[in-house]
Amino acid sequence: MKSVSSPAVRIGLSISLATGIYGLSFGALSVASGLDLPQTVALSALMFTGGSQFAFIGVVGGGGTGAAAFGAATLLGVRNAVYGVQMNALLRPAGWRRAAAVQVTIDESAATASGQTDPDEQRRGFWTAGLGVFLLWNIFTVAGALLGNVLGDPRAWGLDGAAVAAFLALLWPRLRSREPVAIAIVCALATALAVPLAPPGVPILVAAVVAGVWGWFGHGPAREGLEPDMDPYGGHGGGAALRAPNPHGPGAGLRDGGH
Repeated sequence: MKSVSSPAVRIGLSISLATGIYGLSFGALSVASGLDLPQTVALSALMFTGGSQFAFIGVVGGGGTGAAAFGAATLLGVRNAVYGVQMNALLRPAGWRRAAAVQVTIDESAATASGQTDPDEQRRGFWTAGLGVFLLWNIFTVAGALLGNVLGDPRAWGLDGAAVAAFLALLWPRLRSREPVAIAIVCALATALAVPLAPPGVPILVAAVVAGVWGWFGHGPAREGLEPDMDPYGGHGGGAALRAPNPHGPGAGLRDGGH
């Protein structure tokens, strides 16, 4: 009973609900971008990082190819691999738990686990947030996709541009210092210049290359941008007040939401 009422579990459940609800917007926007219900459900269940999912449907909705959409989604999901290394060292999952942990390693689960000092609480926080977000994100994705089908023509409701707005909402919390702001501005300019010259979906890849070159030759903190998008403990350790999370983020998140 103690484990059920522990701080990590309570915060993990709160994050799960707050983040899972964003699946409504993803489901509706995915259908609006041209994906059908099975494709939308598969994207949430298999990709499961909010930032990457929103990037994928943004490229598809703009007329881009599947390859361009997948490339953009992959680039945004790279940070989950970094989380995976950190969580593997922290939790040391074995057997089937290792495979399950790979699927639910997102901003929310990583942040909830790393905010605890007790190993048992770290595990409880990781699995509660990870599995909770996975379950609710997918449930609300289905609900959002069904709602999107009921709405009909997305252009009549302005949903054709909403995916871009959702992606910007995921990006905004990461602009915490001058260098990320500068990178965002330069990448936005590169994208704007590439739009009239390149096929749909390619401009975002151009922006990713620009950001990669900047990161390679830049002199900012080595870990800047690799931390989870949200801090469930408000900077005060386990059991502190919940800060409003960014979806995975996807996370992508866009998932993260992430996610």
